[in-house]
Amino acid sequence: MLHDFTAIDRFIRIDDVAELNWGNHKNTASSNSRSIRAIMRCWIPTAALQNGNELQEGNVMNVNELTAETLAGMIDQTLLKPDATLEQLRKHCEGAAKYHFKTVAINNAPVPFCKKILEGTGVLCDAAVSFPLGQCTIETKVFETIDVIEKGAGEVDYVVNLVELKSGNWDYVEEEMRRIVEACRERGITSKVIFENCYLTDDEKKKLCEVALRVKPVFIKTSTGFGTHGATVDDVRLMKSCVGDKLLIKAAGGIRTAEQALAMIEAGASRIGTSRGIEIVEGFKSMQNTREKQ
Repeated sequence: MLHDFTAIDRFIRIDDVAELNWGNHKNTASSNSRSIRAIMRCWIPTAALQNGNELQEGNVMNVNELTAETLAGMIDQTLLKPDATLEQLRKHCEGAAKYHFKTVAINNAPVPFCKKILEGTGVLCDAAVSFPLGQCTIETKVFETIDVIEKGAGEVDYVVNLVELKSGNWDYVEEEMRRIVEACRERGITSKVIFENCYLTDDEKKKLCEVALRVKPVFIKTSTGFGTHGATVDDVRLMKSCVGDKLLIKAAGGIRTAEQALAMIEAGASRIGTSRGIEIVEGFKSMQNTREKQ
């Protein structure tokens, strides 16, 4: 049965909103202030999924202040190394809980292990499906999606079939997306479609956005981080120009600093996938401290 929703995702946590002052930010000359301003034009989805799970229009808001906690709440803290040990996963989850990240993005086999560690923290398990190549059948991807949800995943990121896409089989691409997104939607789980933009032309990226607009996953995502390059500001802008406020965008792959994260956010990303979440949040704190001293 469909959940009536359930707010999908907010750029700013509800308990943070009361702490923020809305209005126009005063420009300053420093580069640090310019970096801070990048996060001040935030994409804040105003809605939940309702009536057929359609995302209502989001707004762009200017904020005078953003906390490090707010930034942390939009990070998928990632550990997808094939040789990650259970002890490394444990520490990864403990760090995510300490910083209040949105999720830990992990391969699907350790989801039950991580789910147990994260119990009561509010941090979700974000499971990677058909990762990183996307070269499983639709039936396999759907099974994998349902299986990992049943084992505790709160979000799912799946990789599109690039062979079918590059061969021009768009009906296949749309059917695959529809079945996986429906499997998530029926279980009240956030779905993310990984484009792997490094292998796509701009026309292919636009066409894949058009498919996503018809199917309506919660997020479209730039990259796995395992391709020839990760997220770029230009790709985020292109995706945002295609989907507007109808879908959310996750930037992932190669985002290692606060400055990079802020640039992706300014371009239109609502979620950041990174293995450097702690460094990004600490870097943001340093930027805030520098700004306060000016």
